[in-house]
Amino acid sequence: MDERELDDLTGETVDLLQTLIRNACVNDGTPESGEEVRNADVLQTLIEGAGVEVERFEPTPGRVSIVGRIQGSDPGAKSLCLMGHTDVVPVNADGWDRDPFGGELIDGEVWGRGAVDMLNLTSSMAVAFRRLARDAAAGRFKPKGDLIYFGVADEEAGSVHGARWMADHQRDAMYADYVLTENGGIHSGPADAPHVGINVAEKGVAWRRLTVRGTPGHGSRPFRGDNALVKAAGVVQRLADYRAKPKFTELWRERVSTLNLPPDWERSLLDEAAIDEFLDEMPGPAVASYLHACTHTTFSPNLVDGGVMKTNTVPDTVVVEVDIRTLPGEDEADVAAHLRSALGDLADHVEVEPLMNDAASISRTDTPLWDSLQRAVNIPFPTARLTPQLVVGFTDSRIYRELGAVSYGAGLFSPTLDASEFGSRFHGNNERIDVESLALTTRLWDHVARDLLER
Repeated sequence: MDERELDDLTGETVDLLQTLIRNACVNDGTPESGEEVRNADVLQTLIEGAGVEVERFEPTPGRVSIVGRIQGSDPGAKSLCLMGHTDVVPVNADGWDRDPFGGELIDGEVWGRGAVDMLNLTSSMAVAFRRLARDAAAGRFKPKGDLIYFGVADEEAGSVHGARWMADHQRDAMYADYVLTENGGIHSGPADAPHVGINVAEKGVAWRRLTVRGTPGHGSRPFRGDNALVKAAGVVQRLADYRAKPKFTELWRERVSTLNLPPDWERSLLDEAAIDEFLDEMPGPAVASYLHACTHTTFSPNLVDGGVMKTNTVPDTVVVEVDIRTLPGEDEADVAAHLRSALGDLADHVEVEPLMNDAASISRTDTPLWDSLQRAVNIPFPTARLTPQLVVGFTDSRIYRELGAVSYGAGLFSPTLDASEFGSRFHGNNERIDVESLALTTRLWDHVARDLLER
């Protein structure tokens, strides 16, 4: 790939990213939100043709996912899927310096909701896929296994209208032996021998709806009353205060070794008896929060709903929804035990309903895909070494892993991109991505697909 072609591909990725951002496929968790059909239409128009037929799937009106496929020459060869979700989370425009759906290119960065989560990867994958399709039609790309592009809806709210539905109803259309999706590719460690993180595992997600009941009454007579909101406030506070014990996974020691920390910091982070006190006192709350999430089951009460409430009426029902992220090895019984420990005597006043219950997942690294990624990263960064990491959020990788696939969160970002700053942009204000990272990532997908599928 010469520099002019790379520049053209990068320009296409920038243009596509801007379009996807401007389509504002905002997923607020309700079935009627998302409207990913807008991004699906754009992506289908981009990748179809040159021997690629695109299948569309719409389990819920407006919630469209697409699958494009470049057929390999050997039906028995391993397949590769480039998977990117097309929805984004809601945004409060008041916290932004720019229009969150403007898709503006400013000082070498594309701004907008989804720029890092994950429309940057979805765009770069589509552009690389189209180039590979054209090369396949011209005989310049000769894959043995299939190459699949999967633009999927509803990742941000649990995949019910996207990958989960596809796995349950259209497995053959979306399945691949190897999968690349969000999110890896951040540099760490020394500049002369950097580590490039690849997400091979993720925490489990165990969202719970907690219903707290009381006795309705007049707001003018609160004494010795049974106010559901007051009890719910206690529930929220106890969840916020709860400190689960640390638990180190097999990936934790590797992760600490890549951070280039002072030796005394490393010792504290690798000592289960010392890590909590260290994180309490560690400067930089964003980094401390991430390190805590890597080593603890976490509880975040994020939504309270009292139904139809009125200032002068004591509420009888309040619902609290809690985002719980579990470590590998934990199951529903462990979640229940955590909740009872956190709530204490309030546990008997709470009804618990599971909303999501997906266990932590992991993919092995002794695979041809890992080797292809390493070779592709070493083209622009000859001294870089891939390092496996645990992602503290959830992605659609968990669904592919349930089906038996190897799935990695990948990408390749600029070495100048600060990991902490980058992490703060996920679901945050002023989300943006630099053009250099878009160029590196578009080229990464191209190199990996050729290296893996033509061998």
